[in-house]
Amino acid sequence: MSYDLVVIGTGPGGYVCAIRAAQLGLKTAVVEKRKTHGGTCLNIGCIPSKALLHASDLFEEAGHEFAHLGIQVGKPKLDLAAMMKHKDDTVGANVQGVAFLLKKNKVDAFVGTGSIPAAGKVLVTAEDGSTQTLDAKNIVIATGSDVASPPGVKVDFDEKVIVSSTGAIALEKVPAKMLVIGAGVIGLELGSVWRRLGAEVTVVEYLDRILPGMDSEVAKQFQRMLEKQGIKFLLSSKVTGVEKAKSGGTVTFEPVAGGEATTLSADVVLVATGRRPYTDGLGLEAAGVALDRGRIVIDDHFRSSVPGIYAIGDVVRGPMLAHKAEDEGVACAEIIAGKAGHVNYDVIPGVVYTMPEVAAVGKTEEELKAAGIAYTVGKFPFTANGRARAMRKMDGFAKVLACAQTDRVLGVHIIGAGAGDMIHEAAVLMEFGGSSEDLARTCHAHPTMSEAVKEAAMAVEKRAIHI
Repeated sequence: MSYDLVVIGTGPGGYVCAIRAAQLGLKTAVVEKRKTHGGTCLNIGCIPSKALLHASDLFEEAGHEFAHLGIQVGKPKLDLAAMMKHKDDTVGANVQGVAFLLKKNKVDAFVGTGSIPAAGKVLVTAEDGSTQTLDAKNIVIATGSDVASPPGVKVDFDEKVIVSSTGAIALEKVPAKMLVIGAGVIGLELGSVWRRLGAEVTVVEYLDRILPGMDSEVAKQFQRMLEKQGIKFLLSSKVTGVEKAKSGGTVTFEPVAGGEATTLSADVVLVATGRRPYTDGLGLEAAGVALDRGRIVIDDHFRSSVPGIYAIGDVVRGPMLAHKAEDEGVACAEIIAGKAGHVNYDVIPGVVYTMPEVAAVGKTEEELKAAGIAYTVGKFPFTANGRARAMRKMDGFAKVLACAQTDRVLGVHIIGAGAGDMIHEAAVLMEFGGSSEDLARTCHAHPTMSEAVKEAAMAVEKRAIHI
């Protein structure tokens, strides 16, 4: 069977790449090892975790906020099985949607593990061991990423007691105590879910801060908010052991600066120390594809070291984000079809879907200082926003960073309810090289949370009205 393009992996990058290629007239196929499309994101990652974040947030509100709004419902009762059904139904609808889109765009789908025995060939190995070979003028590797353990620590995941994100979205009961290793996005999101549902959550982190890579002022204030919600943090702590005990699990850690080791026990231990590129079984080395610390080396057009083999998403450089993979998928398909695909890596937003949410796009203050770029700062707190006060969602602020010479916006950082939606006006502004004055002079509807973003832009020139 011969194709213009075969995409290995149907996560957000892979299925988007395949559909765009088919739209451009390329005969396209996809190879997926799961029985459902959508990759980690739709099946066991972004989508199911957001379903649980939303449901657990409403549970929290019903128990602690409704009374302040004049709504008397009594103490809410958790039906965890029903909440998990909501999550599973959400996943099912999404993966069926991807299957429909592939079929609608006449993309042939093969179920099995894909590998590259030679240039221009994709071997598909089914679960029963049977194989078939696809001829491909072009191959795109979009196999995503897998769970990574703490450096130097062997972790035996049983997904019941010692869990990755996969097990953490499928627990059958609320643990009395949960230990989370890693204070990044995944650890904080899933830790928040189970804290809201009743677990005592403690987060152990190697660094002296949470959310590595995000603006430090944002991270500090966000940590205080999470601590107020009941999450405990043990920072500057190096994990040296993760073990399953007779009842629950244990985590042993020691101060990064040196000192005595401590062992804590919990009903569930969530290991959330990042992800690694998934290239297992692809046969890349035999095919001559160059790797750098597990990631496929690509040029600015997504081409690997072997002609005709491309790579996108979590298996290549850059942030491991579904929307980054999607944009790369579109750009890669367009390049293969002879068009000018492009991704602006300076304008890729990142969001932490806790409550409040944390969202950012562009540079942090630390990055601007390190690069020697003079900048100005405008901030506006949600405590001064009328809509936020009306909704009792006053935690957080919006911050705009602009070039001191040109006023071009270089970064925007928001903590607050709905921050993940608000960040996109900043992304659009930055995509077109907009200034803080452009944002400040754009009329925003009143009363909305987004007015805080405008006011932060006004504050760059000390023109904010409501503070």
